[in-house]
Order: sequence, then C-alpha cells, then structure tokens
Amino acid sequence: MLKVLAACGAGMGSSQIIKMKIKKVLDKLKIESSIDHMSVGQAKSMVNNYDIIFVAEGLKNNFNVSDDKKLIGLKNLLSEEEIEEKLKVSLNLA
Repeated sequence: MLKVLAACGAGMGSSQIIKMKIKKVLDKLKIESSIDHMSVGQAKSMVNNYDIIFVAEGLKNNFNVSDDKKLIGLKNLLSEEEIEEKLKVSLNLA
C-alpha cells in the first residue's frame, strides 16, 4: 500500500483538496493507497512515515527529504493531470 501525504501551509483547505485529487488519480491507476493531509509544520517531522509527499511547488524547500522519499511539488493544486503525470514519473510508470 502506497502511503501518501498532502501538505499545505495550514493543513486545512489546500491539502484536503490535493488529497481528494490524489485519491481520484490513484483510484484511476488502480493503486491501493492511504492518503493523509496536514500542515507543512506537522508534515516536516513525519516525512519518514510516507512514500510520497505532495506540496505546492513553493513549499518544497520546507522539507528535508531522505533519498528514498519522493517529494512532489505542484504548480496547479487543482490539476489532476499534473498530479497523474508527476505520480507516474515518481513511481516509474511513465
């Protein structure tokens, strides 16, 4: 099971929207997953608990991610196409 985290500044609105979009894409790709959302502040201390972390492109520099983690920055938080494209690259499906 793929463990995914969606993080935004406050952990409320944007990360919840990203979470819903990620779920839609993962369901389409038939990838079993567990998806959480939280603020960047909370997420920074929990990166090792997740396989992939999605954030707005401008928030990527808040994370110190180990080599086996995948940090995906999104330019358009509402774009399922961008999420799918970057997810496929991250998972070597493209």
